[in-house]
Amino acid sequence: MRQWFLTAVMALAVATPAAANEELDAAFATDVLIIEASAYACYRFNIYLALDDRQRARGLMHVRALPQTTGMFFVYENASIHSMWMKNTFIPLDMIFARSDGTVASIAKNTEPLSLRSVTSLEPVTYVLELNAGTADRLFIDENSRLFWGPAHGNDE
Repeated sequence: MRQWFLTAVMALAVATPAAANEELDAAFATDVLIIEASAYACYRFNIYLALDDRQRARGLMHVRALPQTTGMFFVYENASIHSMWMKNTFIPLDMIFARSDGTVASIAKNTEPLSLRSVTSLEPVTYVLELNAGTADRLFIDENSRLFWGPAHGNDE
């Protein structure tokens, strides 16, 4: 039943993501990500994909506003302890660290804009999702949640 439900949700999510920022649109590919929250609800996000070192270094730097249903999704080739920082990032973020199967390992909430302090995953992860600060609490996203990112991108059951 759960697999059927998630397949249906993913089918609804294949619509083209909405543009959030012309500069980001030029620098990053976009896709759709579904979060299955621990409150048994699913949420659709338009995401910018940070797939290589250059894109991961750029991230959301210099962005002044981000729509509530948009985020930045950092994809790493191998699971490892990953650190992020907020250098030149003007908006507070929630950082969701996820394992290769999409399960949430940890969340750093309401990170400090313009900070050089490292925000580090608590265990090896493959993905980091950055969303507007407060999103994790508002949508009940926690360590019992899971990220689903397109059928061609893994997240095998």
